[in-house]
Amino acid sequence: MTSVRADLAPTGVLRASINLGNPVLAQGTPEEPAGVTVDLARELARRLDVPLELVCFDAARKSFEALTTGQADVCFLAIEPARADQVAFTAPYVIIEGVYAVRRESDLEQVSDVDRAGVRVGVKRGSAYDLYLTRTLQNATIVRGDEGTDVFLAEGLEVAAGIRQPITRFVAEHPEVRLIDERFMEIRQAVGTTRTRHPDTVAYLHAAIEDLKASGFVADALIRSDQPDAAVAPPA
Repeated sequence: MTSVRADLAPTGVLRASINLGNPVLAQGTPEEPAGVTVDLARELARRLDVPLELVCFDAARKSFEALTTGQADVCFLAIEPARADQVAFTAPYVIIEGVYAVRRESDLEQVSDVDRAGVRVGVKRGSAYDLYLTRTLQNATIVRGDEGTDVFLAEGLEVAAGIRQPITRFVAEHPEVRLIDERFMEIRQAVGTTRTRHPDTVAYLHAAIEDLKASGFVADALIRSDQPDAAVAPPA
C-alpha cells in the first residue's frame, strides 16, 4: 500500500479531476461538488489514507488535460481510444448512453439515418461522444460547441447529440424537438490515471473499483445523487 500511495499521490494529497459538465456523474459547484465521482474520489482517498483535493472542470476535455498535464492524479472519464494512449483506465463503473435529438418534423427516425450528407450534428467539444462520432461518422458533419444542444439551437442544426438523461430533459423542455430513443453509443465511464504509473498502482485502482461496484457503493452513490437511471457496469 505504501508504494501505491506514493505512486498515485506523490504530493501526499490525492488530486481528483471532476467533470461537472456531465450531470450524471457530478453535480453542484466547484466549491461544493457532489455525485458518484466525488463519492468515489473520497473513498479512494480514504482507502489510501491521504487527504483529497477535488479539481473541478466544466468539460471532459479539461478534466483529461488536468490529468495529462500533472494537475490531477486520477480522473473520471469515458474509455475512448483517443485517450487510451495517455490514460490507464480501470474497467467501467457506470454505463450511460449517447442519444440523438432531432426536430419534430425531421425525417431522421433512427440512428442509422443520421450519417448522411447534409446532416449536421451538434456535440459538446471534446466529450466522449464527440470523440466517438468523429471516429465513426463518415458522411454527416460534426459541429462542436460548449454544449451540443446549444449549438443545435443556435445554428439550426439537424441533430443534437448528448447523454441520454440531459438530452431527455432538453426534449421535454423543447416541444419542437423529439428524441431518437435508440442509443448511438454506450459510454463506459471509468477511473483513469496516467500511463506513467506503476502497473501495481493501476491494478490497485482496478480492484478498488470492482470492489465498490460489487459492494453496492456505486449504486448507492447514484441513488444519493438522484441518478437512478444510470446503470452500474457489470463485473470485469
